[in-house]
Amino acid sequence: MHCPFCGAADSSVLDTRDAAEGIQRRRRCRNCHKIYKTVERVEIGHPPLIIKRDGRREPFDRDKLIRNVRKAADKRPLPVGDIERLVDDIEQDLIQQGRLEVPSKTIGDMAMDRLLKLDRIAYVRFASVYLNLADLDDLLGVIERIRHEDADGA
Repeated sequence: MHCPFCGAADSSVLDTRDAAEGIQRRRRCRNCHKIYKTVERVEIGHPPLIIKRDGRREPFDRDKLIRNVRKAADKRPLPVGDIERLVDDIEQDLIQQGRLEVPSKTIGDMAMDRLLKLDRIAYVRFASVYLNLADLDDLLGVIERIRHEDADGA
């Protein structure tokens, strides 16, 4: 880790704690003595390949999933870090499964399940794109399904 102030490669760790984004460390540069923070996140050595609807395969892209979920949750009153934790949870599930290839539908379903618990409006927004809803009746069907689940669970 190079100091962002002077570029020196030597630093000491003053403090380590868990954060929503990963492991946060406070460091002190041994050259200029300034303090800065770093965030470390565990990455999978070889991310699984995602099998797209058209059969193409591409590596799992955590940032792409965050962008898509953020789009669905835009202007929703979600606490800071909830979306990152949602994606962390999905990524952790993928790691634990240990599969080399995962259908994109699996990732989408995982996101939908978690969004339903987190924010129902974000869930509906995500569903409208992910499920490729054709018209208002399809959208109303998704909303009615949520209402039905609420009635059964209440």
